[in-house]
Amino acid sequence: MRRTVGRVKTTLAQLTTLGVGGPARRYVETTTADELVEVVRTADATGEPLLVLGGGSNVLVGDDGFDGVVVRDARCDLGVTDASACAGTTLVVAAGTGWAAVVEHAVGNGLSGVEALAGIPGSAGATPVQNVGAYGQEVAQTIASVRVWDRAGATVRTLPVADLRFGYRTSLLKASLSPAAGQVQVWGPTPRYVVLEVTFQLRKESLSRPVAYPELATALDVPVGARAPLADVRDAVLALRASKAMVLDPSDPDTRSAGSFFTNPLLDATTAAALPPDAPRFPTDGGQVKTSAAWLITHAGFAKGHGLPGPAALSTKHVLALTNRGGASAADILALAREVRAGVHARFGITLTPEPVLITCAL
Repeated sequence: MRRTVGRVKTTLAQLTTLGVGGPARRYVETTTADELVEVVRTADATGEPLLVLGGGSNVLVGDDGFDGVVVRDARCDLGVTDASACAGTTLVVAAGTGWAAVVEHAVGNGLSGVEALAGIPGSAGATPVQNVGAYGQEVAQTIASVRVWDRAGATVRTLPVADLRFGYRTSLLKASLSPAAGQVQVWGPTPRYVVLEVTFQLRKESLSRPVAYPELATALDVPVGARAPLADVRDAVLALRASKAMVLDPSDPDTRSAGSFFTNPLLDATTAAALPPDAPRFPTDGGQVKTSAAWLITHAGFAKGHGLPGPAALSTKHVLALTNRGGASAADILALAREVRAGVHARFGITLTPEPVLITCAL
């Protein structure tokens, strides 16, 4: 049943892992797909600004808050619809389901393909939007289709993986592109397509996908390209993430963040060649070269804990995370992000791109 919170102002700080952000004019929780669609349809019909929020782990909301309706999908539902030995197992997940529950279900039931994505906060519906990835896996490798509410056509659609245009931390869903025309239309902070459910195609087997990330392979004591038991991979990833404060812990201010604040830059060959010889370089399928944002930040002179005691500072465990040390405002986080981005640009001529969605604020 839909629940509207109206008497006490809900702030976005309460709804996000960074713990910053001003009030929402109206906050609604929905418990069915029909309710979610109804709120979105009504907002669009009346011109009310709309923000559909998942786990709040990949957003930075401005201190003025959001002058519109914030809707959160409170569903938690996943189920197997097909367990064919040849085609693998089809897992259909409601968008509001916590991502951690999806990984635990997969690993616990011997379903391979998302084990290296353990520990990532947020909801399942957010994962295809930015093609969530970590430790050599991306959800694009296992997503079969995404069921959405298309705000442009005011209809429910099922988008197959071929139409989703997955790329590095992006997709059709994030860019609000039309599959036919490829045109961009501005919809506000919530894109054209509102995710209702995600269908994953996972393999029924006890071993992981080939381990592609050297750090993870080292932790597992296996060579890159080898496979390992699903639970071992999940546990190793959780340990690695915890060592970098990338697993939420209310007692640890290093985890009060939006995760990695900057994406790893994709460079043309000339720009990549101009980097120092020891800079990381990873060729991509598109002919570009990916380098490490963390390496750039460190070598631009920003150490772990830069900015302490705060109220905003880099994590003491990982320079990619901008953290709220307690009492930080969105303006504090943005000021730190601008300082880091300017320092990297001054040193290397590369402009870092923020990974979180910036809502009612700008970098």
